[in-house]
Amino acid sequence: MQRRTPRKNNERKAQKTPALQISAIYKVNRSDELLEFLLKKCNTSRNNVKSLLTRRQVLVNGSVVTQYNFALAKDDEVKIAKNPVAGGEKTQNTRGKGAPSVKLPRLKILYEDDDFIAVDKPVGLLSVESDKERESAFAAVLATLQSRDKTARPFILHRIDKETSGVLLFAKNIKLHSMLKMKWNELVTLRQYYAVCEGAPENKQDTIVSYLKETATNLVYSTQDPSGQKAITRYSVCKENGEYALLKVEIDTGRKNQIRVHLKSIGHGVVGDEKYGSAKDPLGRLGLHASALAFRHPVTGEEILISAPLPEAFRKLF
Repeated sequence: MQRRTPRKNNERKAQKTPALQISAIYKVNRSDELLEFLLKKCNTSRNNVKSLLTRRQVLVNGSVVTQYNFALAKDDEVKIAKNPVAGGEKTQNTRGKGAPSVKLPRLKILYEDDDFIAVDKPVGLLSVESDKERESAFAAVLATLQSRDKTARPFILHRIDKETSGVLLFAKNIKLHSMLKMKWNELVTLRQYYAVCEGAPENKQDTIVSYLKETATNLVYSTQDPSGQKAITRYSVCKENGEYALLKVEIDTGRKNQIRVHLKSIGHGVVGDEKYGSAKDPLGRLGLHASALAFRHPVTGEEILISAPLPEAFRKLF
């Protein structure tokens, strides 16, 4: 019987906070300013909406926001809390007193220009905050940008799993966010990962093509049923040591848990993947790292390549 390796003590642990009591959730379908958006959605007066903001009862992507003209982008999630939410002063540039601050991680900036910022998201950190976990890459990047300009905000262009580390890209303005999101599959030319899997695939280089579907318990599985979402994963074996293999993986489609499910489907699941039944955990974490992202600037056409170094634990295993 394989004995699981305990998680390392120094692995990042997201800050847990009591679950929020939410009275309303709104999905943003087009860009807007927060106050105007809430006036359209809430059946109440302008003064009441301003009070919700002042009392720290409005959250955008899980972060408390008090700024009336905070820019909203398509796919942002706005929530109204039943009670004032404590913490997060540094994140939202507010000046409330007496509430504890949410400690934000200092993330390594991999790339930054006037239009974009990319960070190396550590394992164990959410891309965007949830009701239960207030630490996230979004909150940390927001704090960084607002330390320079209180009106600035990042616009998230994609997400990577909490258990996955690596490149996470944000736009700095809503126009570029919309342009890149609308043509994401056309403008993104490379989505590269490194994966540590159980055993070594017989084919040292191959392409996996299938359709992905999801069960009622949120588990994704691979099928040839075309009613699912088509997924394409290319891999090549970089190193192997008899028990594990290091794969370079490129995806043509960015489906939920795509790499994890595809590698499991060929009998070589990602190590440390408790969700999909991995029995081995030599890294003390999920063996998946987003190593590179390349895209064409939607206005200038410039090719931008961003990479994140391979985690040391991956190197040491081989």
